[in-house]
Amino acid sequence: MKRTAFAFAGLLMLATAPALGQGQPPLRCAVDGTFAPHAMPRLGGGVEGFNVDLFQAIARKLGRELTIDSASFSGLIAAMNAGRYDFLCAPTTVTRERAENLLFTEGYIFTEYQFGIRRGSAPIASLEDLRGKTISVNKGSAYDSWAQANAARYGFTVQAYDTNTDAVQAVIAGRAYANLAGNTVVKFAAARNPQFVPDFVMKETRAHWAAPLRRDSTELRDQLDWAIECLKKDGTIAQLSEKWFGAKPGADDAENTPFPGRGVPGLPGYDPTPHTRGC
Repeated sequence: MKRTAFAFAGLLMLATAPALGQGQPPLRCAVDGTFAPHAMPRLGGGVEGFNVDLFQAIARKLGRELTIDSASFSGLIAAMNAGRYDFLCAPTTVTRERAENLLFTEGYIFTEYQFGIRRGSAPIASLEDLRGKTISVNKGSAYDSWAQANAARYGFTVQAYDTNTDAVQAVIAGRAYANLAGNTVVKFAAARNPQFVPDFVMKETRAHWAAPLRRDSTELRDQLDWAIECLKKDGTIAQLSEKWFGAKPGADDAENTPFPGRGVPGLPGYDPTPHTRGC
């Protein structure tokens, strides 16, 4: 496990959120440090990416120090529930099942399931085209869960890898026909490897990516939610999205949309109480 510490203790931060940050210990979170472009190894050590930048900005807004650990995604939720982390900085898809067991902030970006294939392969026109083929996924992710649950229905087999980078390489090497991941990850991988191209998008899978916490962390969830909304309003999250994903988010995308209440509307753990603290 790799660790990168980010300290935010300047006068600007204290002026931004003095009641939230003063005298409190560093926040602890974790990412999958191989999940580009959300978190990936940085020359000189540590990790960089959209989620690293985002949660640095959130920590600055709260006037807190932040420690980010890098580890395999498949073990992050268990480690958080065991008390190792206060929340996860890793992009985590909010599902009903997860929301029944975890507490989530509001979504900071929308994700859709997308397949990436090797250049020259026959495009996927529908899920029926996967019959008899092999799909690669990041072990423990929501894409892994979907693939395992639908393999028999659509007649494909699943290969699960510890990192999505390895899952993409399986496609390029011909061990798998397609990689299933989030749209941002597929596009980023394709931009950096001409042998890998974005393909079929599952439009019905649009969901929130949000920060998960333990069920007993309501106060911290509300603080993170407040900071996320403020960073949407001042354009910070939209700017980070364009920087890392190469496209300006639309006005109705999650990067620009402060959601009412706290958490993800319509799912367990959502609190409709309006934010009263200004930015």
